[in-house]
Amino acid sequence: MDAHLLEPDTTNEAISSTFLKQLLLSADNQKLQQDNVSQSGIPTVSIKPKAGMCMKTRTESGDKVFINICHSENVPEPKDLTDDELLKVLESEDPTQFRIPMSIGEPHAEIDKSGSGCTVYDVVIHPNFLKKIEKSELFKTFFLTIMCEGVESKYDILLKRDWIFLKNRKSIGKLIEQTIRTKPTPLILDMDNTVGDQLPMRQPEKRNLIEEVHQQEEELNKKAPEPSFTIVQEPLEGYPDFLVAEISLSNIKTAQSLTLNIGEDRLVLTTRSHTYYLDIFLPYYLLRDECGAQFNRASKILTVTMPVRPSEKS
Repeated sequence: MDAHLLEPDTTNEAISSTFLKQLLLSADNQKLQQDNVSQSGIPTVSIKPKAGMCMKTRTESGDKVFINICHSENVPEPKDLTDDELLKVLESEDPTQFRIPMSIGEPHAEIDKSGSGCTVYDVVIHPNFLKKIEKSELFKTFFLTIMCEGVESKYDILLKRDWIFLKNRKSIGKLIEQTIRTKPTPLILDMDNTVGDQLPMRQPEKRNLIEEVHQQEEELNKKAPEPSFTIVQEPLEGYPDFLVAEISLSNIKTAQSLTLNIGEDRLVLTTRSHTYYLDIFLPYYLLRDECGAQFNRASKILTVTMPVRPSEKS
C-alpha cells in the first residue's frame, strides 16, 4: 500500500508521485530486437529523434533547462486511450497498467538565444502519442509530469514544474541519435488478464513494457544510509490505537523525492538518488488503508501515522 505523501502546496493530486515512477519506461521492446546488434552482442536499435516541441524550465537551483520532446517510429506506441479511459486508469487500484514508452537521452550543453549556456535533454516518444498530447491537455499534463520524474531520477536533479513551451522553436541544439538496448521482455498479464505464449509484433499495446529503472536499483537502495527515526504509540500504555513514526530526512527537499510503502506490519521508505533507505518491521498489524504521511519542508521530518488493527482480545 502506498501511503499518501502530503504537502501544503501539492498539485496534480490525481497523479500520485508514488506510482508515477512506476510508469516510466525505456523504449525496450521485442519489436526492436531484430533491428540491430551491438558489438557486445546485446541487441540494440538506433533512434534518430525528430523535433516535436520544446519545453523550458529550471532546476531547483535556478539553472536553465530545455527538454526537446521528440518523436521516432522506433519507439513503441502506448495503448490508445481516451481522456475518460485515462482518468479511470488513474483512479483504479492499478494505475501502472497504462505505460508510456519513452527514451531519455544524455544531457548536452547548448547556447540559448540570449547567448547564455543551458542544459538540454532529448526525450523521444512515438509520433502518434506526440499528436495526442498536442490535442489533449490531460494527456499532456500526465506525460510532462512523468517525463520530468524520469529526467530527475535518471540524472539526479530537481526540476521546477512551472514549465513553458517555445512558440517558434521545436527544439534547442542538435538532436542527438540515441542507441537503445532491446533485450527480450517477459510477457505480463495485460489489462484484460489474458496472456499468450507469444504476442504479435504489431500489437505492442497488448504487452506491458519494461520500466526504465536501473538494474541494480534494489542493491543501491540497500546501500543507502538509514535515516534516524523514532516510533511512539498512542496511548503510551497498553494496546495502541495507532503508531506515529517521525523520520529525519535532512537531505531531502521535497516529498516528490520519497516513496513510502506500508504493509501489514512493515514500513519501507526509499528516496530518489538513494539518499536514504529505511526498511523496518513493526510490532503490531496495521490498518494499511488508513495510514497517511506528511513531509515538513522546514523541519525535514516525515511523519507517518499508522492506525493499528484492533486486538482480537478486545
